[in-house]
Amino acid sequence: MTVVKHLLIHGRVQGIGYRYSMLARAVSFGVTGWVRNRRDGTVEAMVAGTPDAVERIIGWARQGPRGASVTEVQVQLAEGRFDSFEQLPTT
Repeated sequence: MTVVKHLLIHGRVQGIGYRYSMLARAVSFGVTGWVRNRRDGTVEAMVAGTPDAVERIIGWARQGPRGASVTEVQVQLAEGRFDSFEQLPTT
């Protein structure tokens, strides 16, 4: 069973390698989807995988890499199919 969720991550999450770190973590957890910076200072991600893998990446997103200060992660059910995990350009 594949679960897809949309994440909107708030806090100090840009300029500290958040996207790159999330990509590495997602690949290690077997999660597909994408991550990108938004011009409003948040990081947005779509994550897909087994329920356990998706919960693991959401748990990681709530902490982020060293230097991050995550204040909120908004999570919504979503739809989509992804072959890999990608870092997308800022939107």
